[in-house]
Amino acid sequence: MERTIKFVLILLLIFFGVGSVEVLAEELSIHQLTTPTNMEFADCTKSYNLPAENLYYLTVDSITANRFEIKELQSKMGYVLFKAANKEFLATVAYYGPNKSILKITPANGQYYFAPGIVLNVFKFIDLNLNEQIKEIPKS
Repeated sequence: MERTIKFVLILLLIFFGVGSVEVLAEELSIHQLTTPTNMEFADCTKSYNLPAENLYYLTVDSITANRFEIKELQSKMGYVLFKAANKEFLATVAYYGPNKSILKITPANGQYYFAPGIVLNVFKFIDLNLNEQIKEIPKS
């Protein structure tokens, strides 16, 4: 079953000439997004034309919006430890330049066998909210 899914995905990539995570997410059905599969590290990493601080806040917002359980936050180092589908993941934001940053979402146990929808949904939320202004909530 897994080999069949991989074969179909490879054929789609070859046929359309697309290697992007964004397009791959649109091509996958709900079943394929929720069924665990072996993920490549490259599919768990995405760069953005945003300052690292803004990407960090968008990442936290995305994890919350996807109803994943946040276990630990550390804004100085730029990481979020969260739990999704009974697995822990580490989302790390890294500074790459003045207005560039990278987001990596990797499993905490190093086993890249999980549902691709976890990573793709976080990326998709950030892509949709990329141009939104970050608003400070006043203290009450």
